[in-house]
Amino acid sequence: MEKLPVFSLASQLGIPAEMVEPYGRDKGKIALEALNSGKKPGKMILVSAITPTPAGEGKTTTSIGLAQGMKLIGKSVALALRQPSMGPVFGRKGGATGGGKSTVQPATEINLQFTGDFHAITAAHNLLAAAIDNKLYFRNTRLDTRRITWKRVIDMNDRSLRHIVVGCNGNGVPRESGFDITVASEIMAILCLAENYEDLRARLNKMVVGFDVENKPVFAEEIGVTGSLMAILKEALKPNLVSSVEGVPAFVHGGPFANIAQGCNSVIATKMAMNYADYAITEAGFAFDLGGEKFFDIKCRSAGIAPDAVVIVATIRALKMHGGKGLKELTETDVAAVERGLENLGAHIDSAKKFGRPIVVALNKFPTDTPEEFAAVERFCAAQGVPAAYAGSFAEGGPGCTELAKLVCEACEKPSPEFKPLYPLDVPVAEKLETIAKEMYGADGVVILPKAQKKLESLALAGGDKMMICMAKTQNSLSDDPTKLGRPKGFKITVRDFEIAAGAGFLVALTGDIMRMPALPKVPCAESIDLDAEGNITGMLGV
Repeated sequence: MEKLPVFSLASQLGIPAEMVEPYGRDKGKIALEALNSGKKPGKMILVSAITPTPAGEGKTTTSIGLAQGMKLIGKSVALALRQPSMGPVFGRKGGATGGGKSTVQPATEINLQFTGDFHAITAAHNLLAAAIDNKLYFRNTRLDTRRITWKRVIDMNDRSLRHIVVGCNGNGVPRESGFDITVASEIMAILCLAENYEDLRARLNKMVVGFDVENKPVFAEEIGVTGSLMAILKEALKPNLVSSVEGVPAFVHGGPFANIAQGCNSVIATKMAMNYADYAITEAGFAFDLGGEKFFDIKCRSAGIAPDAVVIVATIRALKMHGGKGLKELTETDVAAVERGLENLGAHIDSAKKFGRPIVVALNKFPTDTPEEFAAVERFCAAQGVPAAYAGSFAEGGPGCTELAKLVCEACEKPSPEFKPLYPLDVPVAEKLETIAKEMYGADGVVILPKAQKKLESLALAGGDKMMICMAKTQNSLSDDPTKLGRPKGFKITVRDFEIAAGAGFLVALTGDIMRMPALPKVPCAESIDLDAEGNITGMLGV
């Protein structure tokens, strides 16, 4: 497909040309002033999924295919998606712009530097880290060197940087520190929740960078570089506009992970899509227990929005995995395994129902699927009172998703109760955790380890006890044990530590062995990606 000029995409949506800042020919940023369109917001559709296989279940591909299907049946539609992190691109995923005939373009640029947003977030985060160490060097801060919580970040999987020592050889104050991946940065979370420059500044100032000897929090505002952070992030706050391969406008902006952060694209991009299209399709990372819950309890609560329908993506192969089949056996026909695995789909349907939105199941189609296996899924969904349709996003693009598109449009017309988060903010943290664990994971309760309980008491001084909860949990299971597939029973969630993201407004509860700096696999995708003599990038997914 010929790439659509960004001005044509903006014109298709009704965005004035003067609001478009082109980055090359086929991508650009949209000025924040464009949010004041005066139009009635369109309906929002949240795309989530069941607990995935290691390869993922094609949630982004399905989102794009659904949007293209809606365009084919004559609907005004726009996408609001997350930007890929280069960590997974060069690690296990090899790309995150969809696949086959359902991608956003230009895929290589989006998967790499794109418009520089992640580089800006990395630079802003590390400038604050450098300023903190500079304050320590000149003894111009009340920070306790043993209690500095602000690390550094890089947009790459690098296990060797998880734990480091800085300030050696007389170049500063020696202390232990480490690196997180950029998508785990609080500045990434803030960028995706901030609604304008004033909101961004206020949130940056409220970030906790550490504590003093009296256990009182030290905020970023005290370091004195918020103005510089704002300057670095000026362009990054503006949403990016690109296109799907079938010409659906796509706002691709922000990308926090859902297993360690809130897992949603920016509020600004989502509202931009809602303001300029009758239907805005967005997604949340990993399965509903992680991304879906955080979409409602963090993003929707913060932004004052709520979806009109929820799409849960499933695959026959994932259902067979949850039904006890090994990864090498997932292409073999096994209706019984599918039926056993449907418990996992049922768990996510039950979780989504707690937010009172109509639900549609999208079965991402693979060549090895059989009619008998699909029929088993249809029977199960019918018993749940939930419609289901195949999504032929990868092989067929929009034409393979028109049936799904019709079901989703019908779901959007159903009345929904006023949005209510899963838990109030003024109850104890332990009660919030119990609610999430029981209602979303099916756990019997929560165990907070003594170290975490002590940390929680200190974080309460920074307002942590009144904040939203962001669970850092494995994406591979409803429990905090990645080996427990299906719909596990008789388990508790163990919280081993807490971290505070005061600017983002949430408390991060760390469970299991979840890391905020991922590692490369034994054979990373970086070994397969290349550049040919004509300047074409090869070996990247979605290209």
